[in-house]
Amino acid sequence: MIEPVRLRIEAPASSGEALRRSILATVIYADLFDHALTREEVHRYLIGRAASAAAVAAMLDNDAELRGRIAPTEDRFHLKGRIQLANIRRQRLAASAGLWPVAKRYGAQIARLPFVRLVGVTGALAMDNARQHDDIDLFILAQPGRLWLCRLLVLGVVKLAARQGYVLCPNFFLSTDHLRLSERNLFTAHEVVQMVPLERNPWYGAFIEANGWVTDFLPNASARETAGPGSTKWLAARLAAGLLSARVFDPVERWEMRRKVRRLRRRLEREGGSVAFSEHECRGHFAAHDARILGGYRRRMAEYGQRIR
Repeated sequence: MIEPVRLRIEAPASSGEALRRSILATVIYADLFDHALTREEVHRYLIGRAASAAAVAAMLDNDAELRGRIAPTEDRFHLKGRIQLANIRRQRLAASAGLWPVAKRYGAQIARLPFVRLVGVTGALAMDNARQHDDIDLFILAQPGRLWLCRLLVLGVVKLAARQGYVLCPNFFLSTDHLRLSERNLFTAHEVVQMVPLERNPWYGAFIEANGWVTDFLPNASARETAGPGSTKWLAARLAAGLLSARVFDPVERWEMRRKVRRLRRRLEREGGSVAFSEHECRGHFAAHDARILGGYRRRMAEYGQRIR
């Protein structure tokens, strides 16, 4: 497991100095994704320190020392010398706008499947920072005891989308009886607060409440507004869920879990990554993307003379 990355400001001379360092850390982290932040985003995703929107705005607008390291372009803030990020942001906003209808359409289909309790969009699209042909990353809450059968059904929609030229990546399944995440670091905290739920139901609020630890990293972040109405299960899906929830199908669930875990572990041996496979969780972040981001964050912070641990 990757060690939690926390911002530790060592004996700041003032609260202003601490806020300055937190803003710089926030812009550095966004830069790892080629992402220029609006002032509202700098406030929402401020790393390691709670502060009012007014205090953040005043620091961004008036602090000469901070302006020596970051700069605004078209009301978006980036590291000095990274003016191209404003153009990248425009391109990715347009690409994201094209992907959102796809995510909502297939997300609605997944939400109506048996055992699915919640569907959320994560990754680049959740931040409107996706490129035209990026995968659509999905987070799914599943009925306890049927997570792996739920995953099997979801993969049917994934294959349907692929035939239309869209890549859905449901890389995180979590059972609703184990909502508190085991992986707790800056990367995961961002994934939690950036997630955009595609429907209105109580499970999103329950998930956010269970993971209150994210405020250790991102104390200003709050729950997202849901992106659409609550879903209504198809009658066939309700009947199938009732039937397949019977204990007689427990061995089928265990068989599917063992079968898929064997395949996923072989992939892990080839690609590496940050994964967790159990009856309560299927998290397949292969190729160690989160480790690369956290490692890059440490190195970049060191370049700017900021210490974290």
